[in-house]
Amino acid sequence: MKHTILKIHPIDNAIVALVNLKPGDQPIFEGEIFDIKENIAAKHKFAASDLAAGDSVYMYGVLVGKTTTAVNKGYKLTTTNLKHAASTYAVGERNLKWQKPDVSNWEGITFNGYHRADGSVGTANYWIVIPMVFCENRNLEVMQEALVNQLGYGRSNSYQQEAKSLIDLYKRGATIEEIMQLEIKQPNDDPKTERLFRNVDGVKFLTHAMGCGGTRDDAQALCALLAGYITHPNVAGATVLSLGCQHAQVSMLQAEIKKRIPDFKKPLFILDQQKTGTEANLLSQAIKQTFLGLVEAEKCVRKPAPLSKLCIGLECGGSDGFSGISANPAIGYTSDLLVALGGSVILSEFPELCGVEQNLSDRCVDQATAERFSSLMEAYSNSAEAVGSGFDMNPSPGNIKDGLITDAIKSAGAAKKGGTSPVKEVLDYPEKVTKTGLSLLCTPGNDVESTTAEVAAGANVVLFTTGLGTPTGNPIAPVIKIATNTELFNRMHDIMDINTGGIIEGEETIEDAGARILEYVVKVASGEITVAAVRHGQDDFIPWKRGVSL
Repeated sequence: MKHTILKIHPIDNAIVALVNLKPGDQPIFEGEIFDIKENIAAKHKFAASDLAAGDSVYMYGVLVGKTTTAVNKGYKLTTTNLKHAASTYAVGERNLKWQKPDVSNWEGITFNGYHRADGSVGTANYWIVIPMVFCENRNLEVMQEALVNQLGYGRSNSYQQEAKSLIDLYKRGATIEEIMQLEIKQPNDDPKTERLFRNVDGVKFLTHAMGCGGTRDDAQALCALLAGYITHPNVAGATVLSLGCQHAQVSMLQAEIKKRIPDFKKPLFILDQQKTGTEANLLSQAIKQTFLGLVEAEKCVRKPAPLSKLCIGLECGGSDGFSGISANPAIGYTSDLLVALGGSVILSEFPELCGVEQNLSDRCVDQATAERFSSLMEAYSNSAEAVGSGFDMNPSPGNIKDGLITDAIKSAGAAKKGGTSPVKEVLDYPEKVTKTGLSLLCTPGNDVESTTAEVAAGANVVLFTTGLGTPTGNPIAPVIKIATNTELFNRMHDIMDINTGGIIEGEETIEDAGARILEYVVKVASGEITVAAVRHGQDDFIPWKRGVSL
C-alpha cells in the first residue's frame, strides 16, 4: 500500500512526509488521521501531537531532538523549533540475539575475482603509484601523463572539443547568445584506445597533501593508510616515491605493510629522490619499474570465489530525508545477507552514529569491544568540541534543506546501513578489518575521507547511498551509487547505479531491494558491470588529518 506519510517506530512523535503536503490535507497512517496545518515538503517532518517547549522528539524509536518552542500537531519541525539532542549511553549487557536472514538462495553463488597470495580476493586489479609526501605529487603527475594514455587507460574527452568550438566561435565574433546555444555533447567515458594489459584495470596515482609538516601521529596514520592500499586485494603491486627527509619515512610504511601481511609478496618498488639524484633519473626508473610490474600484474586472471571473500564498505553522502527509510535500510539488509554468508561489512562515519550508540554498544560481541566503541566516540566528540565544533554541527546545508535538521535524525537513519547483525570488532582509523561480520570503523562523516579509510581497511566494494546526488568514487574499489528516490535517480542518472525510490513509492520492500543490491554487487565484483564512478574516473582519495574533520 502506498502511503503519503510514515511513522517509522511506534514511539515516534515526528512523522515523515513522503509527498508534499499542504494545509487541510488529512493523511492517514495505520488508522490515525493527521490534520496538516502548513506546507510540509516531502522528506520533512511534522509533529504527531502537541509539543511544549523542551519536549523530547523521537524518530526511529530514539531521541533526535528537543523542541525550543511549542509545536502543535500537524505543524512542521524545523531548525527554528527543534535542536539536536541525543540519549546518553553506557556499556551494558550484550544483546546478541540476531535473526539471520534466509540465505538459501545464495548458497553456492560465487563471484569471479583476483586471488592474492595472502588468501584475499580482489574485485579489481590495479597498479598504484603513491607519494610518501606531497613534494612528490608533481612527479606522480608526470608519470601519469607519460603512462595512462600510452597504456590505453586514457578517456576520450568531448569537453575538449567543446572548448575548441567555443574558441572558434569567439574568434569569429560570435554573440553571447550564439556561444550559449552551442550544443554540449555527452562525454564518452570509454577508454580512447585498447588497453595493452587486458587483465589490469588501470594505473592509479594517489596524490595527497600530507607526509610532512604535520604531527608525527599524522605521518604514522598516513603510512598505515598507504599500507592498507598497497596490501589491498584490489591492488596487484605498487610504486612508491619518497623525497627522503619527510616525517612519513619508508621504514614506517614497510612496518605497517608487515603488520597487515607479514609474508608480503606483491611487487613493490620504492624510490628515494634524494638518493636517486636527478629528477629525470628518478622518473625514468619509476616508469620502467612500473611497466615491469604491470607485466607481472597481467598474469593474474579472474577466478571463482565464495561471497565470504567480499568486504563491503557502507557509506552515505548528500543524504536526504529519505535516506534512512529507503537506501540505508536496504543496504542494511544487504549487509545482513552478506554477514550471514560469512562476508564482512564496514560501518564508519562516527559523527553520524550520535544518538544510536546504545544500540550499537549492546550489539558488540563482548564488553571490551563495546568499551572501545564508547571510548572512540567520546574521544572524537571531545576533540570536535575542543576546536569549537561538535557532532551537532555535522548536518550540511543540503542535509537540512532536505529534512535532516539535527545530527541525531541524520545519525539514526545513517546507522541503518549497518543492518542488525552483531558488531564483531571496532577499529580505529586507519586499522584493517581482521574478522568477518560487521565492523565499526572510526572515521569522519566526510564522504571521501571515510570512503578512503573504508577501502584501506579492506573494503573491496563500497555501497554509497545518496539522496541529493554525489559523484564520489575511489581509485581502486568500485563505489556503487544508490539513489534514495526516483526523482534523483532520473535527474542524475549518469552518476547513479541503483534506485531504491520504489521503497518510498510502496512498490518494493526493503528486503527485496537489499537482495537486488547484493545481486548487483556480485556482478560488479565479477567485472560484469562497470559502475558510474569507475566509468567517469572518479578517483577520490583524501587521507584524514585527524581532529580536523567531522
